[in-house]
Amino acid sequence: MLPYGRQSIDESDAEAVVAALGSDWLTTGPRVAQFEADIEAAAGAPAVTVTNGTTALHTAYAAAGVGAGDEVVTTPMTFVATASTAMMLGAKVIFADIEDDTANIDPAAVESLVTSKTKAIAAVDYAGHPADYDALRKISEGAGAVLIGDAAHSIGSSLNGRPVGSLADLTTFSFFPTKNLTTAEGGAVASIRTDLLERARTFHNVGMVKDPAKLRHPDEGGWFYEVQELGLNYRLPDILCALGSSQLKRLGAFKARRQELTARYDALLADVPGLRLPIQRDGVDPLRHLYPVRVLDGRRREVYDRLREAGIGVQVNYIPVYWHPAFEELGYRRGMCPVAEAFYAEELSLPLFVDLSDADQDRVVEALRTILGS
Repeated sequence: MLPYGRQSIDESDAEAVVAALGSDWLTTGPRVAQFEADIEAAAGAPAVTVTNGTTALHTAYAAAGVGAGDEVVTTPMTFVATASTAMMLGAKVIFADIEDDTANIDPAAVESLVTSKTKAIAAVDYAGHPADYDALRKISEGAGAVLIGDAAHSIGSSLNGRPVGSLADLTTFSFFPTKNLTTAEGGAVASIRTDLLERARTFHNVGMVKDPAKLRHPDEGGWFYEVQELGLNYRLPDILCALGSSQLKRLGAFKARRQELTARYDALLADVPGLRLPIQRDGVDPLRHLYPVRVLDGRRREVYDRLREAGIGVQVNYIPVYWHPAFEELGYRRGMCPVAEAFYAEELSLPLFVDLSDADQDRVVEALRTILGS
């Protein structure tokens, strides 16, 4: 089966991991700090590493002070963790509809939903295309809310020359194997605000505070620390950070190949009937995580089944979050976000990964042509 996404691992990655295994530090060591510095160079903001993209979101919401009685406005066109991690902190999630062309959260929809209870606005850079952070920034500042960017798809992308990571107050990343770079499991939280980054760093380290200047009882001894607010152990070990630093050295090459494959899809599929191709807005320089097409005329299920029968892995990204039973049981109902639901009914992610060959991509295109022409 040709996968829809997979990691790209080379000898330099293996050597980096082996070197970490032979060092004195398997976790909480120098490779963590190095990977965080490498992320900052790519993302445009200081970062703290965490165990995966879901814990990155949990950490970001905790750093933003999200809690019981707060509201978080986000998109339904995302993986469930963008919403569920806020709910686990006691917040109520409000779903805003998406833009029809990018599948990103619609600022106009967000603006209509903010209230005095809005603590955070969380955008998602769908498929690697950054959300409209300039418009969202105006809304968040007017509401006194923290702006969060779920950039699980978009490290390496930029908006008007500014890298993803510097666009929101807090930005989260995922380094799952199908993403733009991998640490196997892993993630990070970046922030342009030192106060929020410090809160994220403390939360991901079980809430431990060791700085003598911040201790309530600073004279206990060199071993002493305090937990002043509860946190969790979300630390990413040195072994995985070593892999991440090695992967980041190739981020430029990853981006070039994904852009080349995207351009080939654009050209090869331009005249295929019954397809709507993804767009790229002015000012956006994306590192595409997904190549999402829209299969028209109610044929998405047929195309999905027939491609997979032909050994071509395709995926649907995503089921609207509030369709899941855990949300239905809380009173969320279908029909809330009609643009997102229309997008879901047609979306299909075609294979896109760095090591996808031109020949395999041609195979995907020919299969689509055959199915949609029948």
